[in-house]
Amino acid sequence: TGVQIFLPAMAGKKIETNEEPRTGAENAFFYLRCLISLAILCFCIAVTMVALFDGKTTMWDGVPPVVAVIIFVLLMSVVGMLEGMQIAFFAVAKIPASERGESVWAQRTCNLLYSGDGNNLPGFMVGRQLCVVSCMFFVARVTSVSIPEGESNIFGLSDGFQEFMGLGFLGALITTILGSISWQLVASAFPIAFLSSPITYILLRICLFLESTGLCQAAWVLAAIHKKVANFQRDE
Repeated sequence: TGVQIFLPAMAGKKIETNEEPRTGAENAFFYLRCLISLAILCFCIAVTMVALFDGKTTMWDGVPPVVAVIIFVLLMSVVGMLEGMQIAFFAVAKIPASERGESVWAQRTCNLLYSGDGNNLPGFMVGRQLCVVSCMFFVARVTSVSIPEGESNIFGLSDGFQEFMGLGFLGALITTILGSISWQLVASAFPIAFLSSPITYILLRICLFLESTGLCQAAWVLAAIHKKVANFQRDE
């Protein structure tokens, strides 16, 4: 939520909301939660990086820590883009074609996404999920803390707290904030700008290719069965 407020403010864009203005106490509580969340996120990143460079994660032995960090950042960016794209695509679908901006990449993306019978949008959702899951295989290796037997705990933490961190909550929090929610909030505030990037168009092509491989075609069958059983109708 802090991202959703600060980024539009930095861009000079006023936030439109139907919520009542917060009182002073509500504002103080809101920003306190933002600071606590930011502090927890920084702690999770610090623990993960220390564990990675000390060889206390599940990362493969042959991968140097610096290379692992670079790949981690790139994959997190890809996952974030995919998370933001789904928000932007649904937001732009309600905008008339004449109001979707003049960017060549935005026009190419919209022409590809909304052409024909509209199957490319759900096709993107299938391919997006395949791409995200593939990226998470590597991300999980970086963010999973595993202390070898006889080694000291990170930052001298207690054994109980160290075991708690080894359950995967650190990686879940990092990927949720840095690789998902923050990108979605940006995309919801600036959907047209999000579509104007050539990276968006390239990732859309990749996702549609992954969907075309047929690895997840069973999803279409289950969706058709669900539609029939629930008697869903298209929104007009």
